[in-house]
Amino acid sequence: MKIAILGGGISGVALARLCAADGHRVVVLEKAERPGGLCKSRRYGEFTFDEAGGHILFSKDKRVLDWQLQRCGGEAGTVRTVRNTKIRWHDRWVPYPFENGVGHLSKAAIVDCMAGYVEAYVGRRTGAPCPANFGDWIQWRMGSGFARHFMVPYNEKIWKCDLRTMASDWVAGRVPEAPIEDILRSAVGLDTEGYTHQSVFWFPKHGGFEAMVRGTVDGGGFELQTGVAVRRVEQRGDGFVVDGTAFDLVVNTVPLPQIEPTIADLPDEVRGDIRALRPISLVNLMLGVKLDEPLPPLSWAYLPFPEQGPVNRVTWFSNYSPHNAPAGHGSFLAEVTHRGELRPDAAWLGDVVGALDRAGILRREQVVLAEWCDNEFAYIDQNLAFAARIGRVRRWFDQSGYLTFGRFGRYEYHNSDQCVGRAMQVHEHIRTLARTGTRVPLQLD
Repeated sequence: MKIAILGGGISGVALARLCAADGHRVVVLEKAERPGGLCKSRRYGEFTFDEAGGHILFSKDKRVLDWQLQRCGGEAGTVRTVRNTKIRWHDRWVPYPFENGVGHLSKAAIVDCMAGYVEAYVGRRTGAPCPANFGDWIQWRMGSGFARHFMVPYNEKIWKCDLRTMASDWVAGRVPEAPIEDILRSAVGLDTEGYTHQSVFWFPKHGGFEAMVRGTVDGGGFELQTGVAVRRVEQRGDGFVVDGTAFDLVVNTVPLPQIEPTIADLPDEVRGDIRALRPISLVNLMLGVKLDEPLPPLSWAYLPFPEQGPVNRVTWFSNYSPHNAPAGHGSFLAEVTHRGELRPDAAWLGDVVGALDRAGILRREQVVLAEWCDNEFAYIDQNLAFAARIGRVRRWFDQSGYLTFGRFGRYEYHNSDQCVGRAMQVHEHIRTLARTGTRVPLQLD
C-alpha cells in the first residue's frame, strides 16, 4: 500500500519504519524542520538538552524496550542508570513515591499522613466508592495528610486547576497502590521502595533523547518530508487524497486540534469535540552549571510547594549521560506547566533560577547557560467532560477508515515507550488490512 503518515514524532516514524519493513511505500509528512515532536533535543555549545523535559528509555514491555535500545545503538550507545528520585519536601529530601518516603517527614507530618491514610484505607475496604473527580480521589486513596503534604500542592502545580474539575479515571493505570505494610514500615523508619518496575532506565550516550528518533529514521526505508504543512485531507473512493496526492491509507499522529481543520470528512459534531480539547503546555528550562564538585547522583526530583517557585520537576540531566554537558559542568531540566497564559522572558527566567537556588536545587552563581523551550502540547487536560468527548472522537476515527494514534493524535496520556507500543499495534492492524483488503474498525487495548 501507499501510506501517508501525518506527523513525524516518535509515533509516526516508528510506525513508518515498521510498515516500510513490510514493503509498503510510506511517506511521513512533518510540519517542522526535522522530526521528533516531543522527543526533540537541542545543543548549546557542548551542552545537549531535551526540549520537552526529562525522558528516559524504559518500558515494562520487553519488546518495546529492546526496540528503543536498538534504535539508540544498544548497550554501547546508551547509559544504564539506577533510578534515584526524590521529593524536595520543604528543606528535606524525601524518597519517591511519597508514601514510601513518609518516614523521612517531620514527626508531626508522619502522624498526620498515617492517621489520614488509615482512615482512607478503612473507608475503601468498607465500601466507600471511588470518586469521579481527581481532588476527591486523592482524599479517598491517600487520605487528608498525604493530600495536604504532597498530593494536592504538587498536582495543583502541574494541572493549574481545581483538582475537583478533573476526572479520576486517568490515574487508575498510572498510580499503583503501595501495600499498607510498606507505608507502615516507612512510617517507623524502615525504608521501602515503590514503583520498582522503573528502578532502572537507560538514556542515549550522545544526542539526547532525539537519538532514538534519528535511529528510527536512519535506514528506516520510508520517505520523510519535513517543512510540509498539510492543508487538506479527504477520502475519495476506496482511498485518500492528501494535498492532491493519492494514498491507500492515511494515519494521523498530529495533535487533533491542529489536524482538524485539514480533514474534510469530519462531521460537525466531531469537529466541535476536537475544538473543545485543551492541552496543558510546558516551558522546559535548560540550565547549564559550572561545578566545583560533582552533582549528587539524583535522577529527578519533584517540587510540590509554591514557595519553591513554579517548577514542578527538576531533572539532573547530565547524570543521564556524561556527554550531556562539557567536562567540569552539569546540566538541569526544570519544568513549568501552564495553560497558555505564560510568556517567558529573561526576568521570569531569572526569578525561576533564584527560586531553584532557594529550594536547594542549584547555586545561582554557578549557572552559565539558561534557555527555555515552550511546548504547546505537553499534557492532556483530564477534565470531567474529557472521557466522553474523546470517546466520540476516537469512535469516529476508528470506524471512518482513517487511523489516528499518538499522545495527542489520540489524546492518550502515553509516554514515548507506550507510543512505540501503540505503533506496533497499529502496524498489526495495517498488516491485517493489507492481507485481507477489508477495512475494519481499529481496536486498541
